[in-house]
Amino acid sequence: MTGSRNGARVAPPRGNAPPPAVVLFATRERARTVARAAFPRRRARLLLARSPQELENTFRTSLVDAAIVDLAAAGEETWRAARLAREFPSVPFFGLTTLRASESPALAQVAALDFADVLVESVDDTVLRHLVLREAFSTRFATALYDPPGALELSTPLQQATWRCIVGWAGRPVRTQVLADSLRVTREHLSRTFAAEGAPNLKRVIDLVRLIAAAELAKNPGYDVRDVAEVLDFASSSHLSSTAQRIVGTKPTSLARLRAVDLVDRFTRGHGRSRG
Repeated sequence: MTGSRNGARVAPPRGNAPPPAVVLFATRERARTVARAAFPRRRARLLLARSPQELENTFRTSLVDAAIVDLAAAGEETWRAARLAREFPSVPFFGLTTLRASESPALAQVAALDFADVLVESVDDTVLRHLVLREAFSTRFATALYDPPGALELSTPLQQATWRCIVGWAGRPVRTQVLADSLRVTREHLSRTFAAEGAPNLKRVIDLVRLIAAAELAKNPGYDVRDVAEVLDFASSSHLSSTAQRIVGTKPTSLARLRAVDLVDRFTRGHGRSRG
């Protein structure tokens, strides 16, 4: 998933969206100290995993934006954790290293596992958060969808600002009141104005964006439909299924093979407005 606007990468608005979640697999206290300093609570949600199983469980219970694996004194547990990069390719994995000569084989292995980057202790400490969050799932999702698809006919400044607030939530549920507060308008005004002149209903657009995120996550080998429903805070896999049928007319098991443009096309063919 890539993102640009007029050929240049842009920073998507976050509004009131939850902070990005970064999970760290590390056995060293030094690595945990570096991560805590880089990701204070007001800027990110740092999750700690002390075993590969804990790391995998985090992916199945939270929307993970990025993962960091401590490579110092890497052993079998480290490589079990690192291999999860192949199971969850939508999420960027980063190695954390002290850059000693003995770690050269580890760097080659993470490159083979398609890690996004390698972070160096003491060298990258001051920019570590920037390096990770610019590649985070939520950041890339919101950047890729910065401009609403033309087929949705969201052309007014309010419609476009609302769209950008929605995609900033990266598929997590967002209430109309939260969007209205971010845009400093009333909920009634936002709902009425957003759907003016034949544009789709606001709540249905929120669901469409959630399904675009679900489709992206469903492409990961490590996720099944139940996992996707869990990390995106659907009430259940049945709720995800009913939403997919209502909004884009497809089963959730089909989401993995559909692109965002395919979902928008299905949405605009009769699913954009509530009946009545």
